[in-house]
Amino acid sequence: MADLPKLKNYVNGAWVEPEVSSYLPVENPSTGEIIAEVPLSTPAAVGEAVEAAAAAFPEWSQTPVYRRCIPLLRLAAIFREREEEVSRVLSREQGKSLPDARAEIKRLIENSEVAAGMPVMSQGDKVIGCSFGIDGEVIRLPIGVFGLIAPFNFPAMLPFWFLPYALATGNTFVAKPSEVVPMTMDLAFQWIDEAGFPAGVINLVHGAKESAVALVEHPKVAGISIVGRSETVQSVNVRCAELGKRCQAMGSAKNHLVAMPDANLHHVIRNMTTSCYGCAGQRCMASSAIVGVGDEMYNKLCAQFVEDSKNIIVADPLDPKVADESMVMGPVISEASLERIHGLIETGVKEGATLALDGRGIKVEGCEGGHFIGPTVFTDVKPGMVIHDTEIFGPVVVILKAKDLDEAIQIVNNHRYGNGGSIYTSNGYWARRFKLETLCGMIGINIGIPAPVAYLPFGGMKDSQYADIKAQGKSIVKFFTEEKIIVERWWPEEG
Repeated sequence: MADLPKLKNYVNGAWVEPEVSSYLPVENPSTGEIIAEVPLSTPAAVGEAVEAAAAAFPEWSQTPVYRRCIPLLRLAAIFREREEEVSRVLSREQGKSLPDARAEIKRLIENSEVAAGMPVMSQGDKVIGCSFGIDGEVIRLPIGVFGLIAPFNFPAMLPFWFLPYALATGNTFVAKPSEVVPMTMDLAFQWIDEAGFPAGVINLVHGAKESAVALVEHPKVAGISIVGRSETVQSVNVRCAELGKRCQAMGSAKNHLVAMPDANLHHVIRNMTTSCYGCAGQRCMASSAIVGVGDEMYNKLCAQFVEDSKNIIVADPLDPKVADESMVMGPVISEASLERIHGLIETGVKEGATLALDGRGIKVEGCEGGHFIGPTVFTDVKPGMVIHDTEIFGPVVVILKAKDLDEAIQIVNNHRYGNGGSIYTSNGYWARRFKLETLCGMIGINIGIPAPVAYLPFGGMKDSQYADIKAQGKSIVKFFTEEKIIVERWWPEEG
């Protein structure tokens, strides 16, 4: 490993070799090749980054808001010019297809540009004459240092759900990317350095659980944004509450696609397969449960979805022969993840579901060390089965049957997760009922991935989100600012 890139932290405007407990190898999940070493920073190293951010806060918070947005726009321009470079780094360390990686970078750019609209988004409210001779005003002020604990599945986009908004509102920031996919954010910080942010305003700390705990526990961190498994983010949310910190905690998902009897399967099926198998099913908006309403729709759906699933190309996403194909699916993130998915498939078989398409045992030539599994489909699935209750986080889809819309909505609402849900129909009444009655934070009507654009909020309900304020868009301004209410009266000057 002597010649492998050894990543550093970015603290106070400079790259530093941190105090570490050890280094962790970074793996290309398509090949099993070790491509870098990432430092597992100690609490002391995390503390250095937080102290740098705290020292930078007073001046940055007093910087005019439009000036705080200038480096964000520079950064967006850099990413736009170098999109292919960062997309390939992302694909190499995470395993998603190049089209998926490019789409992720576009959303990163979009969030940076939306956050640059902070001169408008952060405006307060004023009432002239709220009482006799008295005016009332609400202003929004930055708070301090915020931290991010990011997951592995979107190493570029997810940090930018939070980072640009924190900076544009006048806060300073410490980001801890996933230790599994650190290279994308490492490259992003090279460009952040180039964009001209003042020293200490934004910092990068590599590490694993110990580093994340240190970030949460540090007394100078005012709030944490975290995306991950529900059990993990819930515990972070509880700890932040105990410490009096703000927290955005976004967790697991089991997104349902409901196909009504009038759904046009000619248009629907490819939309479903794209939703289910993008990023090998490892995204919080991946649909992994399909509900066919009525016997006829259910039977047609099962047959056609299984057939279309067979068209997915399972390959190394950087293989030039398939790199630009829209239906390429790469590996899951690790051997441990692959083994977990295999175990859940066995559970589904034992539960009595029909394994209509088995993706286990697939081989990709030249990638014998990769963590590949092909599209996998269960039919005859009943609510309450483990494979329906669990976020499998892989390319495994379960298909259920409902007799009518009421039962379909009940299946979705009875599930512990409520991140996203979609309905396929031409009936406006059914669509209206679904969007109003379904307990999910994000709803799609004839859209398989109801992920909102950056100027709208992103987040779920129930056990998919342990937070009051969602990610990105205008609503996130409330998370990163404190409302100060001013009531004032002025008497005429004497004499």
